[in-house]
Amino acid sequence: MYKIATTQLWVTDQDKALDFYTTKLGMEVRSDVTVPEMGNFRWLTVGPAGQPDIGIVLMAIPGPPVMDEATADDVRALVGKGFAGTVFLTTEDCQAEYERLSARGVEFVEKPEQQPYGIDCAFRDPSGNHIRLTQVTMPGV
Repeated sequence: MYKIATTQLWVTDQDKALDFYTTKLGMEVRSDVTVPEMGNFRWLTVGPAGQPDIGIVLMAIPGPPVMDEATADDVRALVGKGFAGTVFLTTEDCQAEYERLSARGVEFVEKPEQQPYGIDCAFRDPSGNHIRLTQVTMPGV
């Protein structure tokens, strides 16, 4: 048996991502470690308050030797368009959370709407990653 503990999002600026996920979304920093021996590689993770066993790595898009420049450019383009992955967040009250996050400066690309599985809306982080916020009303979703 295993559990998912950490997932990763590519980000174009780790400091902007850190500010967004902590200040605007209210997540907690799980780790923020820079390793000089690895070219100042920064391992930066955040997670939802009250869920200490879940972390999201805010991973800088690397250059050579990890990733050639053409590939890094492709990743930046996909992230910027919101097609490099999606984070799904759930809440007990989508409308209230939408209003709270909007007041904190989160810009939504989709307002709360009734869907077959519940109420759903969407926003993007400063890098362009797509994030969905859902109030699930259909069991098993």
